[in-house]
Amino acid sequence: MTRMQYVVRAGGIEQMTRQLKAIRFTSIVLVALALSASMAHLLALPNKIRLDREDYFVAQQLYRGWSLLGIVVIGALLSTLLLTILVRGQGTTFALTFTALLCLTGAQIVFWIFIFPANQQTDNWTHIPSHWEDLRRQWEYAHAAGAVLNFASFCLLALSLLTTSNTKIT
Repeated sequence: MTRMQYVVRAGGIEQMTRQLKAIRFTSIVLVALALSASMAHLLALPNKIRLDREDYFVAQQLYRGWSLLGIVVIGALLSTLLLTILVRGQGTTFALTFTALLCLTGAQIVFWIFIFPANQQTDNWTHIPSHWEDLRRQWEYAHAAGAVLNFASFCLLALSLLTTSNTKIT
């Protein structure tokens, strides 16, 4: 008996399909949550970018505690990585899922290269350095870039659903 015959007889295909669906659902939900936070930054940008120094630093305090969203981002990355591994060999589904993973990774690269250093230099926007306006631009536009990458990731994962076969698991 081949492995595939055994898996089919033991109900393994149904279980594998349920697991794949659960991982896909988890990935999409976590990416959507990461997207919601980054979209909040993007939508606030036009109003915040013109604030004077005092008002900007007050506004930045609204983000206290948002670092906990790192848990969501890690979950989105890990679940999308696992999903990418599970759909390898599935052509378009794999390509879309892998590209979604690359977009999530790109958003993290943007965060660690541009946003995190601005947070560090301003002590999470509680210290006002002389070049605060440069840091503001860096922080705001990097968040906008991250939002675009998170949105692309979400759209790619949604598109991958349209190309998915429920019974083909590698």
